[in-house]
Amino acid sequence: MHSAAVVRPGTVAEASGEDFDRHYRTNLLGPYLLTQALLATLRERQGQIVFINSSVGLTARGPVSQYAATKHGLKAIADSLREEVNRDGVRVLSVYPGRTASPTQEALHELEGRAYRPELLLQPEDVAFMILSALCLPRTAEVTDIQIRPMAKPV
Repeated sequence: MHSAAVVRPGTVAEASGEDFDRHYRTNLLGPYLLTQALLATLRERQGQIVFINSSVGLTARGPVSQYAATKHGLKAIADSLREEVNRDGVRVLSVYPGRTASPTQEALHELEGRAYRPELLLQPEDVAFMILSALCLPRTAEVTDIQIRPMAKPV
């Protein structure tokens, strides 16, 4: 399961190349290289690969261009990989959660000057439940993508 990520707000005009590189290395290159290193074992054991993406990986929003770019790239890697490994019995799942209660979200709210109200956000247990449900399906089925978002709209 690939879930490490970095997000640092910044517009295209203001974000530095170093910011973009950090996003790229953590959000895209890391999962790519780790998957590559484990691919033979995953094929041999007919494993499952989970990419924790972001709702921003489907629809770019706000001043997080470098984050959105890497998350769109992660979607492309997962979709391409799925085509490569399905014939070997390996399943690939991409999860696109909306804002989820976490220390990262708390820090983002602080940067945005907004009150952090975790009760209005997705709960980590909800995301975990969806992932486990997908992974526990019989091998005759594959969930390829899960989009999940909070019911309440944060203000």
